[in-house]
Amino acid sequence: MIKLSINNLGVSYGTLEVLKGVSFDSVSSQWVMLIGPNGAGKSTIVNAIARGVDYTGDIYLDDRDIKTFKSNEYAQRVGVLEQNHYVSYDFTVREVVGLGRYAYSKGVISGKDDGEDHIESALEKTDMKAMEKKSVLALSGGELQRVFLAQLLAQDPDIMILDEPTNHLDLLYQRDIFAILSEWLKEKDHMIISVVHDLNLARKYGTHAVLLNNGIIESYGEIQDVVTRDNLKKVYSMDVYDWQRQLLEQWRN
Repeated sequence: MIKLSINNLGVSYGTLEVLKGVSFDSVSSQWVMLIGPNGAGKSTIVNAIARGVDYTGDIYLDDRDIKTFKSNEYAQRVGVLEQNHYVSYDFTVREVVGLGRYAYSKGVISGKDDGEDHIESALEKTDMKAMEKKSVLALSGGELQRVFLAQLLAQDPDIMILDEPTNHLDLLYQRDIFAILSEWLKEKDHMIISVVHDLNLARKYGTHAVLLNNGIIESYGEIQDVVTRDNLKKVYSMDVYDWQRQLLEQWRN
C-alpha cells in the first residue's frame, strides 16, 4: 500500500497566494481528480508534488518527506505527464520512450536489467510499437502524447501525476489515453493524481476528487460526494448539472 499525504500546502508567487492550507491524502488504487475553475490552483498542486515549485507545508510519500528523496530515487516512485511537449530533437519514438529508464541508469543491481522489457511493454500498451523507429518530429499531437505516456509507463513509477493529459487532443486519443491509464491503475500498487477540466472525464474515471477554488479546497472525498450540484454551483457560479444536461440533449436524435 502506498500513501501520499499533503499537509497544509501553501504556494505563493510574490504577494500572490496560489494555494492556501491544502491538505488531502491518497492511497493505492485511487485516481484523484483535481478539479475547479481556471486559477483555482490545480496545476500548482501537481507542480508541488513534482518538486517543481517552492512550497510551505509538507508532502509525504509513505511517511517520508519528498524533499529527502534523491532525484533518481523519486523518479522511480513518481512520474509526471505534462499536457504540452515541445520537442526539437530528432529522436526516434523508441529512444524517447527509453529515456523513461534514466532513473535506473545508475546503481542498478548486477544481473539482468529489465529496462528493455519495460520499454517493449510501454510501446505495446500505447500502440506505438509500429512507429518505434519514426522520428518524434514527424508525429501528430496525439501520437506525441502517446509517446510521452509510453515513456512514463517505461519509467514504471508507483504514482502518476498528470496535468491535463488529453488537453487539445481529439476524442479518439482522449478515450484511448484514459483507457490506458485506467488499466495501469489496476496493476499492483498504483495511484493517479490528475488535473482535469472536463467534469465528464473526471466522473467517469476518477475514484476521488479535490474540488478547488481560489487556492483552497471546497470539497474532498469520493467522486460522487464531491461532484454534486451544490458543490459545483458554489465553485463555478452556475448550475453545472443543468448545463451538462442541456448539452446531452443535442445527442438524443
